[in-house]
This record gives sequence, C-alpha cells and structure tokens, in this order.
Amino acid sequence: MIAKNFEYKSGDVVCESFLAYEDSSDIKRPGVLVVPNWMGLRDFTKEKCKQLANLGYVALGVDVYGKGIRPQNTEEASKLASAYRDDYKLFRKRMIDALNALNSIDIVKEDYVGAIGYCFGGTAVLELARENTDIKGVVSFHGGLATLDPNRNPIRAKILACHGIDDPFVPLSQVEAFIKEMNERHADYQIIMYADAVHSFTEPVAGSDKSKGTAYNELADKRSWNHMLLFFQEIFR
Repeated sequence: MIAKNFEYKSGDVVCESFLAYEDSSDIKRPGVLVVPNWMGLRDFTKEKCKQLANLGYVALGVDVYGKGIRPQNTEEASKLASAYRDDYKLFRKRMIDALNALNSIDIVKEDYVGAIGYCFGGTAVLELARENTDIKGVVSFHGGLATLDPNRNPIRAKILACHGIDDPFVPLSQVEAFIKEMNERHADYQIIMYADAVHSFTEPVAGSDKSKGTAYNELADKRSWNHMLLFFQEIFR
C-alpha cells in the first residue's frame, strides 16, 4: 500500500492531505475524499483512508484548514470550524480544490469520485453535493445537515446521511429541514437513523457517556460503514 502525505493548493493556502491506495496494479479505480471532524486530519481519518485503500479505492484525507494548522483542543477546533460553517462559499472552495487534487491523481478513474465525512466533515461533503460538482455521491456520518445556501437548484450527486437518532447537536427539526430541502432540490438521497446513537457515534475516542451528547456506538459504527459500502456499490457500479 502507498500511504503518504500529499500536498495541493487551495488559493494561496497549502493543504497537506493524506493519500492511500493499493499499488499492486495500475488499473484506474474510484477515488474517495475523506473529510475529518473539526479536529482536522489525524490518525482516525488516515485509518479510514487505509481501510478504503484496502477495498480498492484511492482515498484522500482532506486538510481543510491548511498545512500546519491543527487544533490542539475543542475550543480551537470550534473557532476554526466556525469560520467555514459561517462562510459556505469558502467551505466549498476548500472542498472543490480537494476534489480537483484527487482527480489529478493518475490512478483515479475519471468521473468515478465520491466523498465521505465525519461531523464537520459530514457537513463539508454535503456542501460539496450542494455545489453540484462532478461527484457521484457523498456520505455524511453524524454531520450537520443545515446550510446557509439559499439555492434550491436540483442536486445531481446521490446522498447518504447516516444519523444518530438521539444526536442533540443535529436534532430532528434539522433533519426535517434537510428533508424539505432535498425534496425541493429533487435530490436522490437516503437518511438512515441509528437507534441509541448520539453525535460522533463512529469515533471510539468519544467514549461511552451519551449524556455528553457525543459517544461511540459500535453497532451504529459497523452498520453505517456497511451502508456506505452498499452505497458505493451503487454509485460506482
């Protein structure tokens, strides 16, 4: 397996991403962006990239903030992430430039690219879908579903949103607003909700105390990963 840092530029900002793919063949294959939570590109995201590489994909872990910018705690992460959530056009530009970087890799099959994201990253990939870029589909794991985008033009990319039913940060009112938006935009979308799951249900470091609003749920983690694989089989058939 090739697993290494991979730099590209977003405007004047150098982004240090993480690239992983299996190199026993030069056959072109689908590419997948992997967008981390608000703590930035760390081991969790890199491991997801390696898992996808083992399944035959070219995976690029996205550096949203820029090279060398890595929050050291949740307070720093919240401040950094807010700048992007409050400026969806900037948010989308970072994602579009990451998508262009993935498409520039020779082994990636043309027009066979998707994206997945966790929490903040889930919001990011949904914004990429809303931008109507040339992407087959996106998967949001416990991501925020709201958007500042007033546009209601049709969405071309297929969408899978994996959501914890008890997530206090993305309540059912936000889910309902998302459904309304997706219907208005004639999107091909799925929402799968997992029982007894709160925010960050795929992340073991979230611990097990649901009362905090973030907690790992092993069953929801495994189910959502398998649902993602089925989704990929459809969009990359």
